[in-house]
Amino acid sequence: MHRAGRAIVGGRFWAMSASPLRRAFSCRLLVQSIMDHMNFGITLSNRAVPLGLCSVRDLLALADGVEACPALDSVWCGDALFVNRRLDALTLLAAVAGRTERVLLGPACMGSFALRNPLVFAYEWASLDVLSNGRTRLVACAGGGSSALWQAEGEALGIAAGERRRRMIENIHVLRHLWTKDNEPFVGRFTSFSNVTLEPKPVQSPCPIWLATNAQRLATAQVDSGGSEFALTRVGRIADGWMTHSVGPHGFKRSWEFILRVGRESGRDMSSFDNVLYHHINVNADKQDALADSKRFLDLYYSADYTQARLESWLTYGSPRECVEQIKGYKASGCRRITFRISTMGDQMAQFRRVIEDVLPYVD
Repeated sequence: MHRAGRAIVGGRFWAMSASPLRRAFSCRLLVQSIMDHMNFGITLSNRAVPLGLCSVRDLLALADGVEACPALDSVWCGDALFVNRRLDALTLLAAVAGRTERVLLGPACMGSFALRNPLVFAYEWASLDVLSNGRTRLVACAGGGSSALWQAEGEALGIAAGERRRRMIENIHVLRHLWTKDNEPFVGRFTSFSNVTLEPKPVQSPCPIWLATNAQRLATAQVDSGGSEFALTRVGRIADGWMTHSVGPHGFKRSWEFILRVGRESGRDMSSFDNVLYHHINVNADKQDALADSKRFLDLYYSADYTQARLESWLTYGSPRECVEQIKGYKASGCRRITFRISTMGDQMAQFRRVIEDVLPYVD
């Protein structure tokens, strides 16, 4: 339901214009000082539109708010093809690129990466990097899972479940080949070509490709695992950065140190190697209310029935002070950035303001 530039979501209003947000954030410039130590982003809920939880205007208004807020430096969104209903990640990121100038843009993560034609995707992503003037962060992952929906998604595209990881790795090589070479042949297990030159090439050279680990089927993932050593070794050897989720500070620290060690042993300079935690947040003085609210949202969003332990593995919640302390735990573990999905059935924009005004300025 729309009314005079606003949309009713969860029984409350979301403001559509970014200009009031800019005025509200202008007094919060002090948070810029913490960005040298830990960066923060917002994950847009692109499933929320087909689920009827928000409108397209709501989603883009939140992106405008991120652009206007000095405490935030990135916008992310999830990705899959047919497993669940959502707006296409590439299309949404392109829409955000056209209305922003500062924030980084990336998928969290590109779950369909192994399923997409790598030549077409290389062209699409290079175009996005040009449109955003070099602000992309591609996060590749194999995707997949044990459910019938995941199996059907791959089968519909002629890709066996056991091929996804091998295709992901080869697709990374295809992208880097096309982005750095002209008219040179490529011979792979799944993709081969000759006499191909891609233009335009990305603005960034090299254009970063990160890897996501710990991306098991969300409803059943092992808590605090941090990812298998095999997957983490792959990150340290071939990726430009790392994304993970559903892991506590201890597991994050263990995995991060492992990745850095693998990279250095492989002869790589890891001094600028980046990471991001894909996470959720609900700020509420009543901690149990925050947890219950997030459970309602996440159960609906992911068509799941999460246990408390599972929720706590990827959710920062409670009073502002409690949220700050939880984030500090990740910061101490080596986490360099967190992207938050606002996980409430209530007023999303009010929750957004609480995050940027009552929490992030105090993570120092």
